[in-house]
Formats: sequence, structure tokens, C-alpha cells
Amino acid sequence: MASAIGNKPVKVAYMMSRFPKITETFVLYEILAVMKQNIPIEVYPLMRERTNVMHAEAIPLVEAAHFTPHFSFGILAANIRAILKQPYTYIRTLWTSARATLGSRRFFVGTLALFPKSVYLAELMQVAGITHLHAHFASFPAASAYIIHQLTGMPYSFTAHGSDLHRDKHMLCEKVRDANFVVAISQYNKRAILDYCDSSDEAKVYIIHCGVDTEIFKPAETRSLDGPVSIVCTGTLHEVKGQMYLLQACARLKERAMPFACHLIGDGPDEQKLREQISSLNLGKEVVLHGRLQRNDVLAVLSKADIVVAPSVPSRDGRREGIPVALMEGMAFGIPVVASDLSGIPELVTNNCNGFLVAPRDVDGLAEALAKLMTDPDLRRKLGMAGQSRIINDFNQEENARILSRLFRETPP
Repeated sequence: MASAIGNKPVKVAYMMSRFPKITETFVLYEILAVMKQNIPIEVYPLMRERTNVMHAEAIPLVEAAHFTPHFSFGILAANIRAILKQPYTYIRTLWTSARATLGSRRFFVGTLALFPKSVYLAELMQVAGITHLHAHFASFPAASAYIIHQLTGMPYSFTAHGSDLHRDKHMLCEKVRDANFVVAISQYNKRAILDYCDSSDEAKVYIIHCGVDTEIFKPAETRSLDGPVSIVCTGTLHEVKGQMYLLQACARLKERAMPFACHLIGDGPDEQKLREQISSLNLGKEVVLHGRLQRNDVLAVLSKADIVVAPSVPSRDGRREGIPVALMEGMAFGIPVVASDLSGIPELVTNNCNGFLVAPRDVDGLAEALAKLMTDPDLRRKLGMAGQSRIINDFNQEENARILSRLFRETPP
């Protein structure tokens, strides 16, 4: 059932690469927050994430999501209908998608492989009465949104996060040019978009931070000062997250006989490599690998945390963080943070005000920042309170959802 402002119905489709991806909680909780603004939403993932662990809130959305195969007779039929109905538009859109991605094998092959499915999704969305399509990630989801727009005229927008923007910018300008609006999760990302594309598009690029639910993520009533200091790092176990440098810093702390427990939440391709590093550094008693955790379990770990760390680095294949939501969650809890001085992170963390910033891959700097916080509970409390205030004022999920909802409602018919 579509909502309406005046006589105009509003019904939004959300598109993402995979769903429900537990490491992309910002997509799930943004959808839920926008729905609370009385915006009906349908979910159209490009792929179904096969997982045994998902947040409980995702289950109803998964059950109602429009999952589609890569190819089917239905997809074939939709493309035949599109060719017969609007041959020029179909061929022009296919040609633009190919031309704009030339030079990037990944984008060229991926976008052309995605094209037939996008044609089919265009039909499904029209039948469902979708009035606006919003894609999360500037890569393939935004490419699919662009294709759907070309075929149907449906207004679209997309959010640019981190690696999806910085790793490869092929076709970015076409996506920005035809979008109704673009969401950059940081000033750093907005600048990256405008420096690469036409600066005349500045008015349509909005900075809307990812946010957290400050009613859920809030300081524990009491935090014990007894026992070893609890350090928490949440994120996919991947080079870009920098866990290997955190482990090296932990080894430095152990050499100084400083008691601590380091909790790594998440799984990923580097898990075995990190396990081997933990063993070689003799950190088996200090480091805990939790694997994937549901939201309530993450909350339980954070409720006992003293420090949250995001030691992000630019990866060898061009990946780069946006602003890690894990940092926002820790700060909302009133926990001081240590993070890399990278990308949009300084827009969240102000050095020596609500946390510490260190250079990427600076193991000594990381160890020193952790040591300062470990030995000074008053400093932890001071920085933690400042961090919580930062989240409430500028990274509040409810307020960000209001801004997005207004933009969806203002989309021309």
C-alpha cells in the first residue's frame, strides 16, 4: 500500500548487491527507519546472500524480498518485450552501459551480465507501483538502477559508501548525471564524486551519514573497571579492515605486560591468516575470534567494552573504508575509539576529542593510543561521553531517515 503526500503516491524500491548481508547492517536498519516514516518499501536484491546468521529484524524483509535468478525464461521474455516495445531505448541503454564500463573488465562483464535481469526488474517494479528506486552502493546496484531508469523513466538515487566508490569509478558520471539525487556518506565521498564527475551536479549530491539507533546503542548503566581492558574490533576479516595491524599492536601491549582482551567480531577471507598470526604472536589467550554475531550478541560484547578500534587501511586492490558503522555503534555506547586517519573517518572522530586517530598501518601509533586509554579510565570516560554526543547530534539514524524520506517524497512523478 503506497503512502501519499497530497495526491502523489510514494512507494520506494531498495536495491543492494546482496541481502541479507550481516556486515551491511546500515542498509537493513536504514530501511526499517525509513519505513517508520510511513514510506512503503519493497526490497529487490541483485543476489540472495546464503547465510545461517542474520539479524532477527531482517527475517520479515527477507520473506517479502523480490529475489530473482541470474537468468530465467521470465527474464528472457521481459527482454524480448522490451526490444519489441522500445528497441531504440533498449539498444542505446545497452550500448551506454558497455561504453561507460570499457577499461574495467570487472564492471564491463558484470554490468552486461546484469543487464537482462535489470530489464526484468524494471517490469516487476512497474507492476508493483514503485515510484522511486534507491540503490545502496555506487557499483552494480547503481548500474542496475541506471538501466531501470533508462527503460522506464523511474526516478532513482543511490548511496556511495567506500570501496564501491573509490575502487573503480567507471560509469560513475552517467549514474550521477541521471540520478534524481546522490547520497554521499561523507564530505570526503562527495568531493570524490564531484572531482571525478561534473561539478555542476553538486546540488544533487547530499551528505547523509549512515547512522545508528541511539535508543538501542546507548551506554551501559555500569561498566566494570575490574579485570583486563576489553578491546573490540568489528568488521569483515579482510585486509581493508586492518585487523593484522591491531594484532601487531596487541603484541606490543603484551610485551609491556598490559592486561587486555581483544575481541574480533566478524568473519571473512582472512580468517585463517589471522588465526595463524594470533598463534605466531602468542596471543591465543588475549584474542577472541567471535565470528558472525547477531545484533543482540554484538550489543552484549559492546556493553562490556572499554575501547573500540577500527584500524582500517587502503587495500592493495583499491578498497577503502567509508565511515565504519562499527565506530558509530561504539561511540553511541559511550566507548572511546581508536581509528585510522583515513577517508571520511575524521568526519566522525576528532583526534583527542572523542577518540584517537592514527596513521594507517602505524602499529606503534596504534599501540600507544590503546595504551593511553588502557591506563587512564578518566580519559576513556571523557572521550566516550564526547563520542556519544557526536553520534546523537550528527549520526542519528532516525534523523537521517527523515531526510531520506523527504527526498523520496519530493521525487518528481
